[in-house]
Amino acid sequence: MSVIRAVVKGYGHYLPERVVENAEFAETLDTSDEWIRSRTGIERRHFAAEGQKTSDLAIEAAKMALAKAGMQGNDLDAIVLATATPDQTFPSTATRVQHAIGLTHGFAFDIQAVCAGFIFALSNANAMITSGQAKTVMVIGAETFSRILDWEDRTTCVLFGDGAGAVILQAEPGEGTGSDRGILATDLNSDGRFNDLLYVDGGVSSTGTAGVVKMQGQEVFKHAVAKLAACGETALDKAGLHADDIDWIVPHQANLRIIKRTAQKVGVSMDRVVVTVQDHGNTSAASIPMALSVAAERGQIKQGDLLLLEAIGGGLTWGAAVLRW
Repeated sequence: MSVIRAVVKGYGHYLPERVVENAEFAETLDTSDEWIRSRTGIERRHFAAEGQKTSDLAIEAAKMALAKAGMQGNDLDAIVLATATPDQTFPSTATRVQHAIGLTHGFAFDIQAVCAGFIFALSNANAMITSGQAKTVMVIGAETFSRILDWEDRTTCVLFGDGAGAVILQAEPGEGTGSDRGILATDLNSDGRFNDLLYVDGGVSSTGTAGVVKMQGQEVFKHAVAKLAACGETALDKAGLHADDIDWIVPHQANLRIIKRTAQKVGVSMDRVVVTVQDHGNTSAASIPMALSVAAERGQIKQGDLLLLEAIGGGLTWGAAVLRW
C-alpha cells in the first residue's frame, strides 16, 4: 500500500558561544563539579549572551538545516517551532524565523509542550505532511532557559542550558511498512494532575512576570523512566516494530541516570543511545533536535537507521516518535 511519509531532508543545530562549566556554579552555590556530574551526567552547558534571543538561536539552526538540505527558505511550506521561552508573548517566535530565512508564503507557529515540545511539533508536522496540507516543513526546538532560572536554587539552575536544533521534513512516497524512511509512528500524552512537579511560577495571566523553574526532582525522575519507556513501546507497536529493530534511541537530554534507566527498561544497550547531555545540559525542546544534528554530524546516525525519539516535560507532557533516518 502506497503512503506518504515525512522524510528528514536536512538537520542543523546552534549553541551559544558562552560555555559554562560546572565549576562556575561552585563559586556561588553549595555545589561542586562532582556533585553535578554524579547526579546528572552534566559537565557543561551553553548560555545565550545578553540580548541573544530564542529566535536568534533558532535562526542559526534553521540556516544550517537549509544548507544541509540544499534548500532556500521559500522552499518550505511551514515552520513549527517548539519553545517554552519565546521572544515575546506574541507573535510567535516561529514567525521571526520565517522572516529571517526569507519564507514569504506559507505559515509558521509555535508549540508549547516544554521538554516534550519537539516530539509534539514533529507529530504535528507529520500530520500536515501526510494529510497533504504541506509538503515541506521545518521543525525547530529552541530555548533560552537561562532566562527563567533561579540562580540560588542549586537543584535546578545547574541542570539547564540554551540552544536550538532543527530538521526539515518533506513528503515522499512509502510502501506503508516499517522499512520506509521517515516518521513511522508517534505517541503523545499529557496529564495536568502533575502540574506542580515541574513548572514555572509565573505567567501573563497570573503574575505578569516570566517566573522561574520549580521542580520536584525525585518525583519527576520516577515518572520519567516509566512514562518514557511506555510511550516508546507504544510508538514502536504502532509502527509494527520492536526494540530489537532500533539502531539508536535519541532521548531528551535531561539527566544521564534517566537516560540509562529508560534504555534499560526498553531493552536497548547504552551503546545504541545518543548522549549529549554532558555538553549541553537540559535544553528542553531543543535537546532532541540538537542531539540528532550532533549525532548525524559525527557519523553516528546514518541514512536508513531506525530511531526512537522520546521526551518528557512539564505538564506533565511526554511522547515518542519512531523515525527511519
